[in-house]
Amino acid sequence: MRCHYREKIYVCGDYMESHIYPVFRKAGVRRKKARPSRECQKKLNQIRRENNCIRIAHANFREGDMRIDLTYSIEHHPENDEQAERELTNFLRRVKRYRKKKELPDLKYIAVTEKGKKNGRYHHHLIVNGELTPQEIVRLWGRGYVRTDALQFNENGIADLVRYILKKPAVSKKGWNASKNLIHPQPKERDGRLSAREIKELAKDTTNNREYEKYYEGYYLSGADIVYNEINGGVYIYTRFYRKEASFCAALNRTKRMNR
Repeated sequence: MRCHYREKIYVCGDYMESHIYPVFRKAGVRRKKARPSRECQKKLNQIRRENNCIRIAHANFREGDMRIDLTYSIEHHPENDEQAERELTNFLRRVKRYRKKKELPDLKYIAVTEKGKKNGRYHHHLIVNGELTPQEIVRLWGRGYVRTDALQFNENGIADLVRYILKKPAVSKKGWNASKNLIHPQPKERDGRLSAREIKELAKDTTNNREYEKYYEGYYLSGADIVYNEINGGVYIYTRFYRKEASFCAALNRTKRMNR
């Protein structure tokens, strides 16, 4: 069975992902894939779910945007999942109307509704575009305690935040929902740029930044994940990069100059 490696590249603002995976085919059969093992597929599915949400977050949110955590006071606590979701929907509508009244850009958001395992208390975790103050958010919520934080980007962007809220015990089967006006990055594909030998060399050491970066000019490596398919011997590489001129890098450089 013949094999070549395909590369999918997603550019998301200051960040980029590269997915490299094998495509198998028999002689005379065009691009027929061999299925990964069940355990391998579970790992791949989890990585894909997380990466999809991370890509959307990086493509749509910037410095100046914020994270919001919403909780309920005792008298306003929802009785069930449906009521909790309805409360969140109503809050988002209030925010949309308020932003329109102030002539601000349309609301963008990613949201997760969580139900605590121990106490059964409902919470909402959101990533939203900015322009509103914490005090305005508190008034618009009006159901309990509010925590707001400015988004802080680093080499991994806000990937750690996205993974954190996705691992919460979510009410929705999908795990998260989002506004319809978000950008969904589309991949660019290319085949055969890296040989099987080069792929296996890269997979040996995910901390060898220089080896990875030589294939992606203008970017620094922030991390890599490797998954091996024990059935067909395929190697799956998921790499994450950030631009050398990313906005958070410029902010760090300004801080260093001021502290000299």
